[in-house]
Amino acid sequence: MSVLISFFYFFYFALIGVHIIFVPKILSMVGYDPIHIGIIFASAPLVRFAVPFLFLKGFRLDQRTFFTALGLMGIGAIGFYPALEHFWPLLAVNILFGIGIALILPYIEVIALEHIGKERYGRIRLFGSFGFIAVALVLVRFLSTPQTGIVFLITMAILTIVFGSLIGKQQHRVSSSECNANEEPCHFSIRKDTPLWIGFFLMQVSFGPFYNFFTIYATDHGVSLDTTVWLWSFGVIAEIVMFYFQGPLLKGNLLRILQITAFITAIRWLIVALFPDSTPLLFASQVLHAFSFALFHSASIATLFHLYKMRRLSQQFFFGISYGLGGFIGALGSGVLYQYAPAYLFVGGAVAALAAGSAFYLYSAKNRRSLAH
Repeated sequence: MSVLISFFYFFYFALIGVHIIFVPKILSMVGYDPIHIGIIFASAPLVRFAVPFLFLKGFRLDQRTFFTALGLMGIGAIGFYPALEHFWPLLAVNILFGIGIALILPYIEVIALEHIGKERYGRIRLFGSFGFIAVALVLVRFLSTPQTGIVFLITMAILTIVFGSLIGKQQHRVSSSECNANEEPCHFSIRKDTPLWIGFFLMQVSFGPFYNFFTIYATDHGVSLDTTVWLWSFGVIAEIVMFYFQGPLLKGNLLRILQITAFITAIRWLIVALFPDSTPLLFASQVLHAFSFALFHSASIATLFHLYKMRRLSQQFFFGISYGLGGFIGALGSGVLYQYAPAYLFVGGAVAALAAGSAFYLYSAKNRRSLAH
């Protein structure tokens, strides 16, 4: 199972890499303005936010739902090709793509934590980082036309479906730690942990400028596309190192890790905001990706794995509220900022990250627990 999960992470995050790094640039090449790019990239996160609420009404993230999600993601990816130059069809296929990715990763993350454990999770998850960096370094050499980038997107989606299907079939024969939603002790509510969820939300709002406009932002400030791709890749190298060595850190105070990584993220965005044309400082900011993404992500899913018995649902809400709603507000807000106040794009991200760190601090102080295991 570990080998299959490693391959899945590799191709899934290669797919995400194409979508995040190159599709905004592709849309800019086609002729979309920043607000339209922001709307398109806000649609998938909004769907990711809405989908988990269906599972409070009786839907289950089971094998059938997982395979359906793989199919929707594939249809959405393939649909990018004919819809590329037409705003409303492109928005529609991006929403289908968003529904698929809203369901796929939470299902796999729980399987990974069940079979691998949080201490070894990073050493499997880092294959996703390898996929992300590999597709970035390859595609930058071949991105001569917008259609070339979309072909890469479709190819990575197909390979993700292949390995996701293999994991889904094998998991069907294995017992799961997921509690039965029909049992009395099995409850899920985010109300008692509201500051924690606000922190997750704000952290992803802060990533809106980075995920949606960093490539455009850097190249607009005179950084070449080749160098920009190396900046993305350097950040991924930093996260790979963190994923490999983070095991001992995750045995400590998880809530403190969430606070520290949020404040480090605020510093990271301020560096990008103040020194957009300084290549050395941009590379320095990318080193902090080890904390603002890799360590933060692992601490977040480990926290939820401990807090809630309905583990798949908690992971769905994590991706829905953070990458979903947070990604939606981040994408839309960054589109507006870059259209009307581009100098404040990453200042906005820093403010959101600082607010996230404050929310995690309030939650930790209120609960007086460390979630250390």
